[in-house]
Amino acid sequence: MLSNTLNTNEVKNSAGTEQEFSRLSTLGRTTIFSVIGESPSLPHRISIAHAETGSGLKMRRRSVVRVDKTVISPVDDVTPVTISAYTVLDAPIGALETMAEPANVIANLISFCASLGATTTILYDGTGNGAAALLAGSL
Repeated sequence: MLSNTLNTNEVKNSAGTEQEFSRLSTLGRTTIFSVIGESPSLPHRISIAHAETGSGLKMRRRSVVRVDKTVISPVDDVTPVTISAYTVLDAPIGALETMAEPANVIANLISFCASLGATTTILYDGTGNGAAALLAGSL
């Protein structure tokens, strides 16, 4: 279970600087965190949600970690716009004995987005191979 406050480098911005979040709500299998000190008109949220479907060998869990940040558009300096990024894990939990292979898939995704391959440095600035493709809309 996550703590009520994410404040010891669990979340960083693109400069690698820690951002602190506090649990805002938990309802069922969904939890929402808000950045500490956010402006009410410009929410910055992290949400975690889980849903299971099927049964027996056909049981699946869909888990989502999502970050939403509302900022004022620099184009017209009045309009609030929301940017969202999220990771979805859709795993056939009824047909798995361990979470080793789902962990491998998450590692593949994170390393592709946060590194350049030959380095072991984690890149928070969006220059990792996968993150750069996301930001540029490139293939």
